[in-house]
Amino acid sequence: MRIGVFLLAAQFPGSGAGEVLSQVATWIEAAEEAGFDDVWIAEHHFMSYGVCPSAITLAAHALGRTRRIGIGTAVSVLSAWHPVALAEQAAMLHHLSGGRFTLGVGRGGPWLELEVLGTGMERYERGFAEALDLLCAALSGERVAAAGEFFRFREVEMVPAARMRPVVACTSEATLALAAARGLPLLLGMHIGDEEKAALLRTYTALAGEPAVSEGAHVAAAVGFVGDSTEEAVKELKRAMPGWLEPGLAGYVTVDGRPRAPRDIAKYVDFLTRVHPVGDADLCTERILATAEATGLRHLILMVEGGGPGRTLENIRRLGAEVLPKVKGPAADTAGPGSASSPPAPASD
Repeated sequence: MRIGVFLLAAQFPGSGAGEVLSQVATWIEAAEEAGFDDVWIAEHHFMSYGVCPSAITLAAHALGRTRRIGIGTAVSVLSAWHPVALAEQAAMLHHLSGGRFTLGVGRGGPWLELEVLGTGMERYERGFAEALDLLCAALSGERVAAAGEFFRFREVEMVPAARMRPVVACTSEATLALAAARGLPLLLGMHIGDEEKAALLRTYTALAGEPAVSEGAHVAAAVGFVGDSTEEAVKELKRAMPGWLEPGLAGYVTVDGRPRAPRDIAKYVDFLTRVHPVGDADLCTERILATAEATGLRHLILMVEGGGPGRTLENIRRLGAEVLPKVKGPAADTAGPGSASSPPAPASD
């Protein structure tokens, strides 16, 4: 098992965005000290759900503050980026970090950044496959050119060149099919349970053939929160998370005014606490291993911010001390600060 930390840069009531980003940098260092394999950073625009608008920029900062741990983006919103510009930055981080960086990308949604950043709804709706192929081309060789609907330019040399394989966030059958056709690993969200994750992975295998990617290449996110008792941990999240989620999720504003069904926050938090590793250390361990058994996943990343900024550092340290040794075995139990039971394995050639 590989276990990572998933950081949204969540802005809870009473915290400023700059303060949140500073805390996230501290939490990344703490995750390395606690023995996690990697940290994955989310990207959002114009909302308090997550106040990091450039996951790759924060990843660069994190790589400079750490020495062992892998750093990934979960995800860089490809619909808001030029694929070659993103590839250039990913290649830089790959070389500067000695291969510790993994690029995760996603389609995103019909949100305001498409208007503000100028990429537009057409590219979001029709251009994701073209953007993904161009990104992969820019990360697979020395030169790249484009002659598509959304990107057209002469052949250029990639400087620096790097051979990397992105991970693709999947929330739809269309995106899953694109990733499967290209043999790219999936990143599955925390909004679905083990049965849905297992079904998506079966569909992926059927579409891509066996073996499309190496064992353990797929990644899945889950809430991770440890307390003295399961009852207390659940109560703590149910008390803290709505204050962040309600205004945060309201920040998803569509470009074209299309209706968006509001999420029932109480039901969502109840779901998250019932299916994910939320509880005492034994229950957290049990749920992580149950997910691995039910889905075949061998790489989970735990969203650790659910209790609020005042609880996150303690949560990271307790997960590292009380849960990781049970999940990862004796090697993790004897690992010292800044070490882990296995070295990071970024998705690259």
